Amino acid sequence: MDSFLSLRKFVAPEIVTGTDSRTLAGRYARNLGARRAFVVTDPGVVEAGWTDDVIASLESEGVETFTYSGVTPNPRDHEVMAGTEQYLENSCDCVVAVGGGSPIDCAKGIAMVVSNGGHVLDYVGADRIGAALPPLICVPTTAGTSADVSQFAIIVDTATHIKRAIVSKGLVPDVSLLDPTTLTTMDAELTAYTGMDALAHAVEAYASNASSPLTDTVALSAVSLIGGSLADAIAGPHDLRARAHTMMGSLHAGLAFSNASLGMVHAMAHALGGVLDLPHGQCNALLLPAVCEFNAGDDPHRYDRIASILGDVMSNADWDGSSATMTECLRELSRRVGITGGLADLGMTAADIPVLASAALCDVCVVTNPRPPRTSDIERVYESSL
Repeated sequence: MDSFLSLRKFVAPEIVTGTDSRTLAGRYARNLGARRAFVVTDPGVVEAGWTDDVIASLESEGVETFTYSGVTPNPRDHEVMAGTEQYLENSCDCVVAVGGGSPIDCAKGIAMVVSNGGHVLDYVGADRIGAALPPLICVPTTAGTSADVSQFAIIVDTATHIKRAIVSKGLVPDVSLLDPTTLTTMDAELTAYTGMDALAHAVEAYASNASSPLTDTVALSAVSLIGGSLADAIAGPHDLRARAHTMMGSLHAGLAFSNASLGMVHAMAHALGGVLDLPHGQCNALLLPAVCEFNAGDDPHRYDRIASILGDVMSNADWDGSSATMTECLRELSRRVGITGGLADLGMTAADIPVLASAALCDVCVVTNPRPPRTSDIERVYESSL
């Protein structure tokens, strides 16, 4: 069937982009009827000053604020439940997330449990959320996870050390305020990791068996934006043009994967992040070439298209990417942004592979991988990425 005739959905929050858009948080909270906002953030974002900016905006509109900064990288189930308790104790009526994927995912979990009850892990899987969430406003301070526009929340199950994916249209925030200024306090390492996470979103969404013409358009745009600007953003952290391009690339990638879902890269990275507590974007970057090689074995057409775009935007006097393969392009971009080595350098060993493969195979992201993997396939990809 013609892809334009296939039934597809596309969901997105209200999105505002541009310098100082973070200062609109108060106006949007007021318009959504909020009077007592629960601000979810983390210590690094607080130190950078972005949380105070958002709080000032909220208070200028007469919205009282209560701050919860007890969020760590790879947010844990108990962090969500602790935040939920504080939200209810303070009779809040709105959630405002300020930060990267960890605070935003935690904020989603808090909003979900506040309105639906129970424990956050009760909602693992797809479409298990019944009641609507309280208003949710996001101010992302990284350009990578796109949690501010997506249907996903990723929470670590501390009993099993497995990252659990919760997927629902109900998790799509009401408003996303994308301000490239907030990216200027990211260091080179975080910029690289989050940027490669966004690229993995775009690649997996484009290759997904649930892709559509709408998701293809934004996925390919994301590949071009990220491939052409990520190294520049690292070289010039205060270059607002480069920062804005990475943020727009992350946005496009987020809209793509939120509606087309992901694949084997994220399933495997979730396992690594849960069991070994490793940086998600770094895991994605190291896994992406091998997973693309595995998937392209059945149908290389879509990967050839991505390679063509990456090769074009990355070409310079030192590297001609016009005829580079997908794997060559990915490894060249990783080299440019300082991600080298393999998973063994992060502490993973061959002995970890059976547990990781088992966890990855159960991840919801595997469902939309273009080539259904077996446990042995996942094990081989982990092994080749060591």
